[in-house]
Amino acid sequence: MTDAADHARDPGPSGDTTARLTGFVAALRAHGLRIGTAETVDAARAAAELGFDDRTLLREGLAATLLHTLGGRQLFDAVFDLYFPTAVGGPAGQPAGRDDLRDRLAAALAADDTALLRRLAVEAVDGFGGYGGSPGGDGWSSHQTLERLRPQTLLARVRDDVRAHGGAPGFADRVLEDEIRRRVEAFRTLVAAEARRRVAERRGREEIARRAVAPTADRVDFLYAGRDRLAELRRTVQPLARKLATRLTARRRRAARGSIDLRRTLRGSLSTGGVPVRPVLRRRRPARPELVLLCDVSGSVSGFSDFTMLLVQALHDQFAKVRVFAFVNRVDEVTGLLRRGTADPAGLSGRIHAEAAVASWHGSSDYGMAFGEFAERHITALTSRTTVFVLGDARTNHADPNLPAVREIARRARRVHWLNPEPRAQWGTGDSVAPEYAEVVAMHECRNARRLGEIVSRLLPV
Repeated sequence: MTDAADHARDPGPSGDTTARLTGFVAALRAHGLRIGTAETVDAARAAAELGFDDRTLLREGLAATLLHTLGGRQLFDAVFDLYFPTAVGGPAGQPAGRDDLRDRLAAALAADDTALLRRLAVEAVDGFGGYGGSPGGDGWSSHQTLERLRPQTLLARVRDDVRAHGGAPGFADRVLEDEIRRRVEAFRTLVAAEARRRVAERRGREEIARRAVAPTADRVDFLYAGRDRLAELRRTVQPLARKLATRLTARRRRAARGSIDLRRTLRGSLSTGGVPVRPVLRRRRPARPELVLLCDVSGSVSGFSDFTMLLVQALHDQFAKVRVFAFVNRVDEVTGLLRRGTADPAGLSGRIHAEAAVASWHGSSDYGMAFGEFAERHITALTSRTTVFVLGDARTNHADPNLPAVREIARRARRVHWLNPEPRAQWGTGDSVAPEYAEVVAMHECRNARRLGEIVSRLLPV
């Protein structure tokens, strides 16, 4: 294996170059990035001009021609590493021992030497990541590599080394430790990329790009999104809200024109020999709709509810009134908490649980009890102009679903839509009563932020 940290492996003949570039674009499209023919042609021209000697330059050139926003850059880099790897195969010679590798890794982390960290990641995967009868006999594992190397345990050693060499004057211990953790995480990312590259050589780039590359945040299921992905999603609330607001404005502008008044149109056509030259439209009286959210904030569903509440709050100017109610087994209005929560979106869920009466002593989801309490205490929030969105997985812990209360809510409101973050195939399994609720109100599968944006733009009233 050549030492080519900054050089891309030459793909070879022009036919192979074309196939690799088109495969790279196809992999990005499969992950949801919108790349047209024009962008692909521009990328090919950029690759021809830049060549393959400088891998960093090639990466930036392709990113500039293929990406429309920065949101897909992390995905782009991961797929790029598969289709334009730094090298092929493993390093020549025998891999170093674990202690020697940890010593060099500690020195590289202390010096923040990115090039050396990249080479050490290659050595680590080659020496400790292979599994099967021989190293790499069946495959390569970044998890196994990191478990054996345990770079996170080097924090104190690296901190003392930095201090000893005067590399961080004035740094508080906490700040320095955070910086070392960032370097360790960067090394872990390099190990994961190297393991993916090795597996891609064995199984094919297309399969690994499809299965092993993490999707963009807006395509990650709400129920399985970790803390980092949820934080990334919260940063997309404002851009998504602006996009949805533009769509709503356009829909309202079209709707304000009204439909054709047939009687008045025909009467006016008498002056033109019965030809309706000037259609007469019914004037619509503009009336901004009202919106009510009923949100399950228990367990893993809370991430989905938090994101949707923040999105609706960002759209509040589009409605005459927005009211938000949260529940676990009791229901309470949290509209005021949500307004204040926009300044600290990460702490919204904790604030709701701390300041609102959303759960009794047992704290388990009980949709029937929550709907019953809403119908009894807050039904006046619903009018003929109100659209209700229910957010939750419809899992009642085998309690009574209280369908009469849901029917009462549907009767009082203009429309009721239920957004369910679970896959449709899981509705009705275990303690889920989604099919029963779906017979009363319209239920929609809403597993990720991209789908949420599509549903909200289609269902929000104008």
